Amino acid sequence: MQQSSVRANHAEDLLGRVRHIAPVLADGAAEAERRRKLTDEMQAALVGEKLFRLLLPRPYDGLEVDLPTFFSVIEAVAKVDGSSAWCLCQGNGCAMAAAYLEPEIAKKIWGEDPNAVLAWGPGPRCQAVADGDGYRLTGRWAFASGGRHATWLGGHADVVEADGTPRRNPDGSTHERTLLFPAGDAIWHDVWDVIGLCGTGSDTFEVTEYYVRHDHSVERDSASERRHRGPLYLFPMMSAYATGFSATALGLARSVLESFMELAGDKTPRMARSRLRDNGMVQWELGYAEARLRAARNYVLNEVGDIWETVVATGEVTIEQRMRIRLATTFAIHEAKEVADTAYDLAGATAVFAKNGFERRFRDLHTVAQQLQGRKTHFQTVGAFLLGLPPDLAVV
Repeated sequence: MQQSSVRANHAEDLLGRVRHIAPVLADGAAEAERRRKLTDEMQAALVGEKLFRLLLPRPYDGLEVDLPTFFSVIEAVAKVDGSSAWCLCQGNGCAMAAAYLEPEIAKKIWGEDPNAVLAWGPGPRCQAVADGDGYRLTGRWAFASGGRHATWLGGHADVVEADGTPRRNPDGSTHERTLLFPAGDAIWHDVWDVIGLCGTGSDTFEVTEYYVRHDHSVERDSASERRHRGPLYLFPMMSAYATGFSATALGLARSVLESFMELAGDKTPRMARSRLRDNGMVQWELGYAEARLRAARNYVLNEVGDIWETVVATGEVTIEQRMRIRLATTFAIHEAKEVADTAYDLAGATAVFAKNGFERRFRDLHTVAQQLQGRKTHFQTVGAFLLGLPPDLAVV
């Protein structure tokens, strides 16, 4: 069987798993928003179908899927619930760290616990002070999506020598590592009071002078520390996040658009003489929105699919390929937001009621676009690269 056929069969199996648990995710979405974290039933369904293991290496009971399949699964989940898709994307990006750990450590974290989920988030001015065979970690990290259900946490920190001197990389930059530790050892702060993606539970956690062994830490995306050699792990984690979060935006937008089409067949706006479906302006707007959504989706899938095939053949990911992923995914996030805005506007007052299929997804989509993956400055980053200026690799 050809490789493309194997991939298609694998993707269909995973999409079947999403369909299987879709009722659980749909039924729990409102409660997850109220609690500001996924319900236990939602988390159990996602874990039970191994959807937090999409990007985990196979030796640790991972699925190690290709990026186009990852996109399709996250998109399918987002059509049901945006917070579930966001947590899945974040948790899977974190799981890529297993490829950089000593096998026995990765096996301890993921291989011995079917419920294992790793979560992390950014944290300025965090430090890991060298101490014997490990570090004393102090810091506070935010936006830890899915962290309330995580079994392990990661703290990104600048490494400092025992005498207080910052550790430097060969190019003179500060050496950063991500230190992993059991989630139960952190102090949590309930700060996730937001307008969208409320169910992600993206709260803040901290530790102080917490000892972490060196073998429980990684330098993310460092080729010298990569121990599992599958093609997936040639990609930087940022490319995987970008792929999954654009899928989240596109899945949300698709559901908003479908909700509008269902509404348009029944609703006659107040003081209007015909249903929405019979209005020429509505027909034009809907056709244009459909074209934009399909074009954005195909753009991401075509780029990610083409790049994946090339990387499998060549064994390397180029800067140009990373820029292509960044451009396509950022563009898709903003096109998805614009499409959802169109459907929301056309739906009129119906869209403001929480019981309908617009309001929560509208807020979720605008929250996606406000996150790092949706920054419009990414267009400038790619544009500068296209003009021959030195590449900014921090966000690609």
